Amino acid sequence: MPIIQAQPPLSPSPQVSPFGFHFRPVTATKLHFSRFEFKYLLPRDLRNQVEAELSHFVELDPFVKAQEGQKYLVRSLYWDDPDLTAFQDKNDGMMHRSKFRLRTYTFGASDPTPRFLEIKGRYNNLVFKHRTPVDMGPEQAELGGDELTRYISEHIEEGPMQSQFLFQTYRRQIRPYALIDYVRRPYISKFDPEFRLTFDEQLQATDTDRLFPKASERTRRVAAGFTVMELKFRRHVPSWFHRIIQSYELRRRSFSKICEGTVVLGLGDDDS
Repeated sequence: MPIIQAQPPLSPSPQVSPFGFHFRPVTATKLHFSRFEFKYLLPRDLRNQVEAELSHFVELDPFVKAQEGQKYLVRSLYWDDPDLTAFQDKNDGMMHRSKFRLRTYTFGASDPTPRFLEIKGRYNNLVFKHRTPVDMGPEQAELGGDELTRYISEHIEEGPMQSQFLFQTYRRQIRPYALIDYVRRPYISKFDPEFRLTFDEQLQATDTDRLFPKASERTRRVAAGFTVMELKFRRHVPSWFHRIIQSYELRRRSFSKICEGTVVLGLGDDDS
């Protein structure tokens, strides 16, 4: 099945960060959130059974209803320091951690699909994400390594994210090092719009320092034959989902796409 390219989902209005970040409403894309996230790794047959069962309680995100296959591509380029501290923090189960990534939703450097610099992390059990648009034309989209880092730092909006990115760049010497691609099908609860559920499949990792890698750069499949099901919610897991967990004996997994990709590419070791 080919990976489908699409524009990112849009929210009706910009959100205000619960962590004190304030940005101009450059686009209608949601720029800030905090929530809980649970992950489950499902083999193909089990994924199909669970997804069919969930149809009684969730519906497709309106954005993907008209898309072929009701899916869209997610592409993320990740930064880390020479010691892979963000990778190690995740493997060590650190409860306070964060990482930078550049995210888009297309394979094409000349495609006008938006690009966003994001910082995503965990504070105890709460997951937070902040993002800010990066204005990149086709030439800038081909940049990699230090040139890409420098361009981003000079072309994002002044504020807390820019300050943190600059600090991490000069103090910890973070640099882009690996790309993660996957296809996502998103659902929303019929009863609670803040309860979301996504199925991520066709995961692959590329050993590259650019958002649009060269054909010669090494790519490896991640968790082949499995789908990552993610629950995203603000308050609690609904009772109907608890029943599905029990019925199919689902178990939560600590699964990081970039950490798994780092291991598959041979860039780091998972000693956890």
